[in-house]
Amino acid sequence: MNKQMLSPITRRKSRQIMVGNVPVGGDAPISVQSMTNTETCDVDATVAQIQRMEAAGVDIVRVSVPSMDAAEAFGKIRQRVQVPLVADIHFDYKIALRVADLGVDCLRINPGNIGKEDRVRAVVDKARDKGISMRIGVNAGSLEKDLQKKYGEPTPAALVESAMRHIDILDRLDFQEYKLSLKASDVFMAVAAYRQIASQIDQPLHLGITEAGGRRSGTVKSAVGLGLLLMDGIGDTLRVSLAADPVEEVKVGFDILKSLRLRNKGINFIACPSCSRQNFDVISTMNALEERLEDVLTPLDVAVIGCVVNGPGEAKEADIGITGGSPNNLIYLNGEPHSKLKNEELVDVFERMIREQIAERDAANANLIAKTRS
Repeated sequence: MNKQMLSPITRRKSRQIMVGNVPVGGDAPISVQSMTNTETCDVDATVAQIQRMEAAGVDIVRVSVPSMDAAEAFGKIRQRVQVPLVADIHFDYKIALRVADLGVDCLRINPGNIGKEDRVRAVVDKARDKGISMRIGVNAGSLEKDLQKKYGEPTPAALVESAMRHIDILDRLDFQEYKLSLKASDVFMAVAAYRQIASQIDQPLHLGITEAGGRRSGTVKSAVGLGLLLMDGIGDTLRVSLAADPVEEVKVGFDILKSLRLRNKGINFIACPSCSRQNFDVISTMNALEERLEDVLTPLDVAVIGCVVNGPGEAKEADIGITGGSPNNLIYLNGEPHSKLKNEELVDVFERMIREQIAERDAANANLIAKTRS
């Protein structure tokens, strides 16, 4: 079924750059990023966290590199993980030069604190020489002092003016391999700034609501802000910023994209909120299935509906679905009634059937790839 494959959204046309082996912009899928929150100098802990993000499907990972010691640690981390890495650089441009020699895939700098133009020029020259892309990160919390004085407070116009200053520098240096972000913790400010800049440049845009909050509040704020922009067709890569485990950022990022049919990774659950008509405990069933199936990255629509009011219609539209019924619940497979399950066996059997569908889909995809290559 995979309804989420077809999105009515027309994406903004943008240039395409590469972050390692991941294309960003153009007709490439919108990539999902996250950022480590371990101490970068603790190489083992940072590698372990990145590997957990990789298991969740992350496309790109950013690592903070605040010192030369951290830069050397970054080089060791780079050797132990596969995912493209972005080095987050503030204040000291020499750190950017060092990590460029250690295999970084993208350099993130902030025009408000990296220093004079000659320092930016040195970073750009190094990036060009190494074939490394860059991300220009404008943040409402670190605008240039003269812009703070001019506008009195962060505004969308201030963010855009800051961005255009740095873009002008890169234009003069004839460097176009960059993406841009204009982040604020205020949804209205961030959305307005991205909308303004989207019509002025053709570089790919990195979306984010910075310092969005904890797991619940940050998820809501990010879903609202990023959802508004994505519905406009704006955005080529994104990061959901949460005061939580970075793996949660990856999951929420993909959930936002799946809800808009812009990415098709992992299980897309269709579940009712439950009511007194339910014939099995929908909430506990969903909690169990989501926990057990966290490892799944293969696209699959799964419906979990507690009664026969909406159940048959939703289950028929999914790849596999279950509808509450008395005395037994009914399984639908590819739109057709398949079998019945008692409540006490529901979770175990339904999980097994879902995994069987995933295995079949993975095998079919592997065969298709093999035929294409041959």
